[in-house]
Amino acid sequence: MRNIISLKENWKFFKEELSNPTVIAAGGESVTLPHTWNAVDGQDGGNDYYRGTCWYQTEFPKPKLEAGGEAFLEITGAAMTAEVYVNGKKLCRHEGGYSAFRVNVTEALQDENVLAVSVDNSANTRVYPQQADFTFYGGLYRGVNLITVPAAHFALEYCGTPGIRVTPKLSENLKAAEVELTAWAECAEGKKVVFSIEGAGEAEGLVSGGSVSVCIPIEQVRLWDGIADPYLYTATAVLEGDADQVSTRFGCRRFEMDAEKGFLLNGREYPLRGVSRHQDRKGAGNALTPEMHREDLAIIREMGANTIRLAHYQHAQEFYDLCDEQGMIVWAEIPYITQHMPEARANTLSQMEELVVQNYNHPCIVCWGLSNEITAAPAGDMDDLLENHRLLNDLCHSLDRTRPTTMANVFMLEPDSPILEIPDINSYNLYFGWYLGNLEQNDSFFDEYHEKYPDRVIGFSEYGADANPAFQSSHPEQGDYTETYQCVYHEHLLKMIEERPYLWATHVWNMFDFAADGRDEGGKHGENQKGLVTFDRKLKKDAFYLYKAYWSKEPFVHVCGGRYADRAEDVTEVKVYSNQPCITLFVDGKKMEEKEGSRVFIFRVPITGEHEITAYAGTGMGEKPAQTVPVPEEQRMSGVSGTEMLGSTIIVRKVDTPNPNYVFGTSGSVTNWFDRDLIDPGYFSIMDKISDLQQHPVAGQIIGRMMAQGAASRGDVAESVKDNPQLQRMLGRMTLQSILKQAGDVISPEQVKEMNAALQKIKK
Repeated sequence: MRNIISLKENWKFFKEELSNPTVIAAGGESVTLPHTWNAVDGQDGGNDYYRGTCWYQTEFPKPKLEAGGEAFLEITGAAMTAEVYVNGKKLCRHEGGYSAFRVNVTEALQDENVLAVSVDNSANTRVYPQQADFTFYGGLYRGVNLITVPAAHFALEYCGTPGIRVTPKLSENLKAAEVELTAWAECAEGKKVVFSIEGAGEAEGLVSGGSVSVCIPIEQVRLWDGIADPYLYTATAVLEGDADQVSTRFGCRRFEMDAEKGFLLNGREYPLRGVSRHQDRKGAGNALTPEMHREDLAIIREMGANTIRLAHYQHAQEFYDLCDEQGMIVWAEIPYITQHMPEARANTLSQMEELVVQNYNHPCIVCWGLSNEITAAPAGDMDDLLENHRLLNDLCHSLDRTRPTTMANVFMLEPDSPILEIPDINSYNLYFGWYLGNLEQNDSFFDEYHEKYPDRVIGFSEYGADANPAFQSSHPEQGDYTETYQCVYHEHLLKMIEERPYLWATHVWNMFDFAADGRDEGGKHGENQKGLVTFDRKLKKDAFYLYKAYWSKEPFVHVCGGRYADRAEDVTEVKVYSNQPCITLFVDGKKMEEKEGSRVFIFRVPITGEHEITAYAGTGMGEKPAQTVPVPEEQRMSGVSGTEMLGSTIIVRKVDTPNPNYVFGTSGSVTNWFDRDLIDPGYFSIMDKISDLQQHPVAGQIIGRMMAQGAASRGDVAESVKDNPQLQRMLGRMTLQSILKQAGDVISPEQVKEMNAALQKIKK
């Protein structure tokens, strides 16, 4: 039978070329897998993390093999390109940092063996990803195994295959299933394979042309029914004489995407509302442990999400397994992202083939993502880009006839672009209300799209706003990086989504803050802070509880603003998120107000000194709660549960002047450029729309100079605007003020004041 030996311990890591991979080199750093060399420099900002070739080396004794038996090395994640040497002999090269691959090492084995693996994450034009808003960690960041099998065995080398494929087909009434099972085997023709499904039965077939297929019926099938009942069957294939055996879990479910009803699971409407996830963590990079994977999914489930977009590449098998077990619906994709590279076509196809082959049996996966924002950077040869997508689309359908293909399109991609006609369904990444525009443009985008293309299935694949929990405001504004504005942003988006059930899936960008070493903004170096939870998973931002109020059935109460303790206003806003229908607010132990509502409850509280503000779920309370619910300090940000009531507490203090620590370094100048009351509405100002300013000959010249200055600093953005009529129209609807807020690093506050003063001299 096959034997799997983990090669986790006793590795040596070299951040330089090995002169001789045949012997264990002197020096190096002792490491245990999983490992990445960018866990620190890939997260500290500066866009200067090490991208190059590093080496890993270990020793292992020759495993015991049966007569004719073989040994395979399995590497489950080596980013981005790996070459494998055993006893100095180069055995393979693998391009693609997120999928597993195997290599037959039988002929290279000696009594004692030296394994050396070079791993390279340097910039090139052949292997994706190369341009994207996340860190491209290098390393052997998942496990390495030595697998031994008898002479007759199930296939191992083809695209990291699990050796068995399961395709359930449900009856029309969803009561029964016909399950097709296929296995690939390295053995003599005519050898018997016995298939079985636990609790259902078995069937046998004979190997022909390297494969064998059978069907097994399940008379009273138990459905894999999302988070309500994610039931899993186990299928097993055994080669005659117990030579080799493989098993896999699978689920029986039916799903479809409808242009009006959205997503349907097992015949009923099942709105997909969830998040995107990157596979990294503060201090660990992408070298995640099983415990980290479990914690990530536990946090996502706590919030009530039922779908995850696993971006922007193939994730670890452990996480797909967890999603199977807990009923999460998954969007799986390859890292074909941002910029089309003609030399990398073969790499997109190989990464897609590995993604589908390795993950075909997971019932959680419902679609294959072809690319993400691939038109964001100038493509050069658009025909080549389109052909690349057609080939990917055809490949997916040839490998899997059960799942549709999809794409995540950048916001400035015109809906009539021919690329949207290639995949079966589509989604858009929109950031109106954060990077540009206003929140209402998210609404109008989908309304206009759905009206023009009523038969197209459309989803919302990314939306979000950066928030540093250190930054708070009583008057949050777009671009201020406050936790407060993130709440305002998501309150609008959640309402917008709920009013548009035709969206087949929506995914918040992002569940967790993640590393983007090229970023240096919002008070953090090397982080994208759009997460609802911090990079280290220790702090759930207030917006997390907004989603919990919409999606979770677990009763809870959360008072926002716990990190906004020092408040200069005389009357402060206290916002409460809850999935309960009534909230009663107590201030310093005395009942202040009782409100009925849904999800978001807003109170106006006068403050004079230090106050303890507690929100309870429930009605008819007296001046003091019938039961005191203790709120330990460590739980004040997350809400607590009592035996009879739910409560959450924050502490606020009245101060004379605003706490400067609550304001992002440049935010004060960005958000307070001028006094609105001093603007004469009869003259132009930065409060006017770009389109109106551009139509005036003098005001248009001022705007032109400003745009030129921005283009000199952000040529990529300027190029996108110049070549995209839809984006030009979107920008035209924006006020000059809103654009300037997003250009705080390009246009100084003094320049803004000068510009406004010049515009105020031009009569409308």
